Amino acid sequence: MQYNPLETYLQEAEELLAEIEQSALSISAGERTEETINQLFRAFHTIKGSGAICGLDAVAGFTHHVESLLDRVREGAIPVSPALAELVLIARDHIRILLAAEQGGPPAPAGSSERLIAAVAEFANPGLNIPEKGSVAPTEPAAEHPESAEQTWRIRFCPNPSLLVNGGNPSALLRELRELGPCEITAHAEDVPALDSIQPDLCYLWWTITLQSAADQNVIRDVFIFVEDDSQLEIEVTPEVLPPVPLLSTAAAPSPDRPAVTPPADHSGAGDAPGAGAPLAPSRALARESTVRVPSNRLDRLVNLVGELVMNQSRLAQAASKSGSPEFTNPVQELERLVAELRDNVLGIRMLPIGTLFGRFRRLVHDLSAELGKEADLVTEGADTELDKSILDQLGEPLVHCLRNCLDHAVEPPEERLAKGKPRRATIRLAAIHTGSDVVVSIQDDGRGIDRAAVRARAVEKQLIAPAASLTDKDIFNLILMPGFSTARQVTSVSGRGVGMDAVKRQIDALRGSLSLASEEGKGVRVSITLPLTLAIIEGLLVEIGSDQFIVPMAAVTENVELLRSQRARNNGRNVIAVRGELVPYIDLRTAFRIESNAPSIEKVVIVQHEDHRVGLVVDRVLGTHQTVIQSLGKFLRSIEVVSGATIMGDGRVALIMDVAAVVRFAERQCREDPADFGAGCRATGIAGQPWNHLSPAGRITGGQTAAIT
Repeated sequence: MQYNPLETYLQEAEELLAEIEQSALSISAGERTEETINQLFRAFHTIKGSGAICGLDAVAGFTHHVESLLDRVREGAIPVSPALAELVLIARDHIRILLAAEQGGPPAPAGSSERLIAAVAEFANPGLNIPEKGSVAPTEPAAEHPESAEQTWRIRFCPNPSLLVNGGNPSALLRELRELGPCEITAHAEDVPALDSIQPDLCYLWWTITLQSAADQNVIRDVFIFVEDDSQLEIEVTPEVLPPVPLLSTAAAPSPDRPAVTPPADHSGAGDAPGAGAPLAPSRALARESTVRVPSNRLDRLVNLVGELVMNQSRLAQAASKSGSPEFTNPVQELERLVAELRDNVLGIRMLPIGTLFGRFRRLVHDLSAELGKEADLVTEGADTELDKSILDQLGEPLVHCLRNCLDHAVEPPEERLAKGKPRRATIRLAAIHTGSDVVVSIQDDGRGIDRAAVRARAVEKQLIAPAASLTDKDIFNLILMPGFSTARQVTSVSGRGVGMDAVKRQIDALRGSLSLASEEGKGVRVSITLPLTLAIIEGLLVEIGSDQFIVPMAAVTENVELLRSQRARNNGRNVIAVRGELVPYIDLRTAFRIESNAPSIEKVVIVQHEDHRVGLVVDRVLGTHQTVIQSLGKFLRSIEVVSGATIMGDGRVALIMDVAAVVRFAERQCREDPADFGAGCRATGIAGQPWNHLSPAGRITGGQTAAIT
């Protein structure tokens, strides 16, 4: 793939803009540290310098003005304030628009750059006469500093020892510096080791430069823009030209703050030579972890190839087992170990910390709170929890809906919170935590909670339930997840159209996850989303019904028990089984799936966890665990709701992967709609401790919405 510097710059700019947003929001929240201002300055400085190199003059010209403002903030001439943070956020959004225009997007509104430049200049110099629109030249940085008097600058440049390894060229930097004006350059070579200890790809020199130039500090600093972060760079104005230091004055003592470059040990037997010492580890000087950018489609292809490798390894293991040849045993076991390690590493490449998603929600809460006239802080926990990239890409919209509903419906206005004895500012907690092979993402607020009476009244008004229907708290909460349901009486830009939580539930179901609500009136709402770690390869339990094989995700399985024919008649025809004193309802999959075969005398019940309850799945045989590579069913089989995909077995057969939640919903719906055909299963004790058809025809949800209340 051909290297494209502009594409690389745009990717880096996107990361820097995200960093700018987080720093500005920290300032707005009162975290006004000196390092935060320095981070902002460096981010704008890098966007400007790299943009100019790539020929993006509009971006570089506009960013220069913001950079100059932040430079004055660093010097203490302008105080740090929420107003500054708001201006930085607006400037950040404008830079994003300019970058999008460079990628073929719509151009920035006419005059928007000039108006923002004027606002930045006014903020930096209150009362300054701002030029009229069109008179500002964004690409002429010197317009802000009309004075052209020469100054004497003293520059101290101590590069990282790995400068040459990373492609840096100090001589080119010094030549570029000479173009700014007359300068005297002194090289310091006191750190150069003995000749037999020198590593030619390391830089042992550092320089002091005396420069006479009319350029300002930003222009001088731009010369070192690509090496500044890993080096020591000091630039200061001096009142007079310092006397030149003799070139290569090795007799001078090493600078106390110069990073020492220790020559490497001689591993060829010359360890006693002068200057020999501890091994040099230039990689330790770099604080950043080395990373490589890879297109996501290449990772997807790699995962698919590993999936095919896993399937073929499974087929090979099965063939070796049938052959009974002992010479195949060790090689097959070793191959299985290597494939498992390769699988884990490849899937690990796709795992990203969920903090990359959490970061953008601070801006959402900040802007939406201002729009709604509320005050709220977003607190994130577990940002280092990792999820598959394919899940993260689809999780953003559901979390946005949840946060918008939280701010609009749950969080009270400041005056109402004070009247209730609560803090003026609400707290919204967005957390992620590992639980076994799943990740639970929760959104919890300290607002007013769910008004059960209002939800019920709204459901009756929309004819979703009968007025006399008996509903538990869980049933009432599930009403909120139904299509078209909203308690808002007026349609606003945030809510009222009934689109939100039902879309969230559909998206979470598509990710093979689950969503649950909990609320205590007056104290807040908690939305919990449980998601699998990956959608590519899972551990499954292989079961068989007749001649058909199915995979049950191991993450949902708790245990297996036996079911005798005699046990079916012990509970008055109800589909329940006693497991250590607990009655667990079960679903007869042979009946539910209409598989025409005779059941064995001893069946197996696979106990799975569904939400907060345990449910049994009756199968003929349990064949063992299986590494399952999930394959899509294709567009012609998308209507099959009880499975989430398929996998190819070692003998070439196809096994369907069960969606446990969908199987339970399917069984419930069969009980309600066709109890005579479904048989005695309709008399099973339901998940909530009531019959699955406990909602009477007059009190149940109508139409195709029966699965909403479980």
